[in-house]
Amino acid sequence: MSDIRLSGFSLPYTTGTTENRPAAPAEGTQYFNTTIGGLQVYVNGHWVTHQKPADIIAPTGVTATNSGTGRAFNNGRASVAFTPSELGGPVSSYVVTSTPGSYTQTGTSSPILITGLQSNTSYTYTVAASNSYSSATSSASSAVTATTVPQAPSISGSSAGQSAILTLTGATGGSAITSWSITSSPATTTQTATSSPYTFTGLTDGTSYTFTATATNANGTSQASSASNSVTPSSGITVEYLVIAGGGGGGRGANEGYGGGGGGAGGYRSSSFLFQMGTPYTVTVGGGGSGGSGNYASNMTNGINSSISGSGLSYSSTGGGLGATVFGTGGAGGSGGGGGGHYSGTGAPGGAGNAGGYSPVEGYNGGSGQSGGNAQAGSGGGAGGVGSNATGPGGPGSNAHSTWASATSSGVSGFYAGGGGGGASGGSGAGGSGGGGAGQNGGTSASGTANTGSGGGGNGNGTAGGGGGSGIVIFRYNGSLTASSTTGSPTRYETGGYTYYKFNNTGSITF
Repeated sequence: MSDIRLSGFSLPYTTGTTENRPAAPAEGTQYFNTTIGGLQVYVNGHWVTHQKPADIIAPTGVTATNSGTGRAFNNGRASVAFTPSELGGPVSSYVVTSTPGSYTQTGTSSPILITGLQSNTSYTYTVAASNSYSSATSSASSAVTATTVPQAPSISGSSAGQSAILTLTGATGGSAITSWSITSSPATTTQTATSSPYTFTGLTDGTSYTFTATATNANGTSQASSASNSVTPSSGITVEYLVIAGGGGGGRGANEGYGGGGGGAGGYRSSSFLFQMGTPYTVTVGGGGSGGSGNYASNMTNGINSSISGSGLSYSSTGGGLGATVFGTGGAGGSGGGGGGHYSGTGAPGGAGNAGGYSPVEGYNGGSGQSGGNAQAGSGGGAGGVGSNATGPGGPGSNAHSTWASATSSGVSGFYAGGGGGGASGGSGAGGSGGGGAGQNGGTSASGTANTGSGGGGNGNGTAGGGGGSGIVIFRYNGSLTASSTTGSPTRYETGGYTYYKFNNTGSITF
């Protein structure tokens, strides 16, 4: 025992190193610690170095740990641990301060939980001790990112057939979102998504739905979102179509000068249909028939059918019929070919149009041939009327779909499917409006205009008739619409509030 006298103290003190301090000291036990070179007093379970209060020493070894489980978005929490100093007298409290944000929390011992932290934000922390005085601030901890449950997501949707395409956004809370739980209303059906956008299936056509969602990460589940915009699913879209088949070829008259009938116009169909979303539809554009190059209708062909086919849709239009030659009659088709002239007696009648049970009918009869030494063949019928006899013009072509007049400037409206004019030595018929080829007597007969389905002109005096014009297929949608894919290089127009796809060649289209 040494009798050591210090300023303010006159009692004997036990001396020794830190390791040799009494193991079970009584309250107020005094000990001169040779390791630190100072007098210590056992107070409230701690060895306190006798030093003036203003010299209280800051804690050391500050470390922080994120504590995000179950924490609400933007209310993060960290546990801050530290080592108190034994120098400077009893400590009444410690204050933890964050950087950035200057969030603070007071406690009496290590560790201290600090709350209110912003999600997905990186923080460092310092600690200061205090009694009647405050210590200096400790060194900062390493940076730690505060995480929480995700923010309540935002959700928006659009229809896609009998499904809804839902896009989910929102802050993650600093930990990756692992899933969303999406609930529909009505029906209160819940589905789980692991990525966005998500296709919510099993909806009913024509029913208006809204959707809410929660987001989940490793810390828990967010609050529910507000309701999405309303989405009304539909398995398809209504698209109008126009299908015109290829026109028939014009006939060749006999060498004696008797005339060949004009080719019949290709049939057309126009209506509307509910096209299935995501379903490819095949478009076939029929070619025109070849004109006759021999006597008695030899070497002639009908126009080729045009069609649309796909899920729930199989529509076609019949190709134009042949123009008749001597002793011949017009072939059946979109319109019958014109009747052939004969050197005596009555000329051959025009071929019958093929109505096919469609509305409007696919075509009309061709005009009859005429008799006489200088026979004058009748002209082919157009898709809108019966062909005229003798030197009259071919039947007028149809305005294929009168409600499409607003698209004139885009080349998708106007007259189609004109009948070919009859040819004869005594006078030849003009082609029908809509691209019908004019009849001739010798020379080259006019062919039907391409992509109108018009018939070719007949010819007299042993000269070949003109070929029929190829067909066309056009789609129209009331509004702006872009097909998801096409083949066959259709031309797309937007005019008059409508979108058009015009196929001059065989291909396909998917909406």
